[in-house]
Amino acid sequence: MIYSDFNGIKLSRLGFGCMRFATDPVTGEIDQKKVEAMFDLAIENGVNYFDTAYPYLGGKSEIAVAEALKKYPRDSYYLADKFPGHSLPGPVDNIALFNVSLNKCRTDHFDFYLLHNINEWSVKIYESDEYHIIPDILKLRDEGKIRHLGFSFHGGPELLEYVLDKYEGMFEFVQIQCNYLDWSLQNAKRKYEIITEHGLGVWVMEPCRGGKLAALSEENSSKLKAFRPEASDASYAFRFLQGLDNIKMVLSGMNELPQVEDNLNTFREYDPLTEEEQNALFEIAESLKRGVPCTQCRYCCAGCPMELDIPYLLECYNDYKYAATTTASVRIDGLTEDKRPSACIGCGQCAHACPQGIDVPAALAELAEMYASGPKWSVEAKPRHESILRDLASD
Repeated sequence: MIYSDFNGIKLSRLGFGCMRFATDPVTGEIDQKKVEAMFDLAIENGVNYFDTAYPYLGGKSEIAVAEALKKYPRDSYYLADKFPGHSLPGPVDNIALFNVSLNKCRTDHFDFYLLHNINEWSVKIYESDEYHIIPDILKLRDEGKIRHLGFSFHGGPELLEYVLDKYEGMFEFVQIQCNYLDWSLQNAKRKYEIITEHGLGVWVMEPCRGGKLAALSEENSSKLKAFRPEASDASYAFRFLQGLDNIKMVLSGMNELPQVEDNLNTFREYDPLTEEEQNALFEIAESLKRGVPCTQCRYCCAGCPMELDIPYLLECYNDYKYAATTTASVRIDGLTEDKRPSACIGCGQCAHACPQGIDVPAALAELAEMYASGPKWSVEAKPRHESILRDLASD
């Protein structure tokens, strides 16, 4: 196992993400025996970091993790959890909610704790005086119940810069979605640079983009097989990240023993991509994109009568075109109505100014339609709201 040094702590570079455990399709119950077999294999081979969160698997992930780890000394592994500020039904007793997670995890502290899913919409909740989240979390850290504080992030580079500047010295690490596709698609490259410039550690989630980069098309997979016939598609995604020096932790949401075995093999020794392999990955990434070639030059913004942040909206458009998820929708949720894609009046000034020849009004019209009909965070969060109220009532 290769390790990272993080503020004097020896962390396995591969961490176990606990969001995708195998569950019974009818009851939703987690296959506990499989979880324990995977954890045993991972720990035997040097993995010492386990990442869960209050909402994962309907609140059952924390319980399954605690059960699987109970036979190991508490000081032999690092446990990470997250505060679900993005899912709150309203202001709640934050300390009590934190204690719910402590109890589920059968521990008296979290080694690593994150504010969950900061984005352009949820940052307003995290910063709200009424919700009082940040002061309460800092109190818990001062009491020793949180050893290292960070946050997971799904917003754009501008918001990331704002958070790190405003709260300088508060956080030690930031967890971002980073892989060779999102390196450009979601501007993970710039986010990585911003975190590094601020002197914080980079944690990676979705290294294989929810499994999509672990199961490429036959055509794209064959391009990688030309380098190493026996290597898995997933191994290339992980080796891409090995080449980024400030990545301290790579989380993989493993749910089958063969996945654990393959990942352990990849992280057995430091083996970053060759230049030729990396170029091949970036070519594959370009072939997966379905959006527009915006270069963020911002020529389009100068004459926009609605003063829209067109490059920002086109980032959301490109993300939607690859996969309809809540990531892009919550970024649009964070905008006022007059700055959303539906505010475009179709004057065409932006298209005339675009060096790439992008039909911006057409893209914004399509984005407005995708946003209106696509997945919404508020809809997905409703069961989580109910779960939080139920847990607090029974605590």
